[in-house]
Amino acid sequence: MDLHLSGKTAVIIGAARGIGFAIAEAYAREGATVGLIDRDAEVERSRDQLASQSPGAHEFCLADVASEAEMRAAADSLHACLGSIDHVVFAAGIGSGKFGFPFTHLEPADWKRVLDVNLMGFVHSAHAFSPHLIEAAEADSAHGATLQVIVSVAGQIGSQTDPPYSAAKAAQINFLQCLAKDLAPHGVRANALSPGMVRTSLNESVWAAGQAILPESEREDYATWAERKIKTVSPLGRWQEPSEFGAVSVFLASPHARNVTGQVINIDGGQVMHS
Repeated sequence: MDLHLSGKTAVIIGAARGIGFAIAEAYAREGATVGLIDRDAEVERSRDQLASQSPGAHEFCLADVASEAEMRAAADSLHACLGSIDHVVFAAGIGSGKFGFPFTHLEPADWKRVLDVNLMGFVHSAHAFSPHLIEAAEADSAHGATLQVIVSVAGQIGSQTDPPYSAAKAAQINFLQCLAKDLAPHGVRANALSPGMVRTSLNESVWAAGQAILPESEREDYATWAERKIKTVSPLGRWQEPSEFGAVSVFLASPHARNVTGQVINIDGGQVMHS
């Protein structure tokens, strides 16, 4: 299937590793030029790896999504380098690093950075990139432009594992729906991809936080904990892979999905089912 992304540009926010980098790889394989944003200097190495796999004028920027000024500067810099920005994917995210059941295991002060990165980071990115997306959509109305965000099943089921993360993801979904309505008249579509269980550093941090409060005799290594949990929560009983998010993301960016907007696409092995 031709996704018509050759010659287009995509910016991936939170692209140094994990799902973000896998999405960047997917766009590059489809012939798009990719801009990578992350606060971690590892993003430069990720850009170089991407260029070795899919040669092209790929660019990177160092920026903290929690800073509105840094995100606006990154957006303008990449726009100047790439010439246009057709697609943006917000894949940055952090957890509290603590086990949140019950919620009193956390202090109110534990919430701020989680909300600053996950929620306000998405807000900053939407403000910074929407003008460029509108410009691209108006220049090519047949293809339009897209904005996507990586959310989580935690934002749909009130996960008690990490309440700040769960609440931030729920807020991302709500804001995504507002964006979809606001941007639709301009030809920009906005959608969310929702992971369940993916082997990432964030997933491993959930394991570590939970183990830290258990007696030593009850602790499990990461592999044992993860395999038990995936069989408990997922009807399909298997992990989701970062590459799967890349595949769905490029489809949503293509004209084949021109009537898909305001949607949360669960890539979760059946973990969340709405009747």
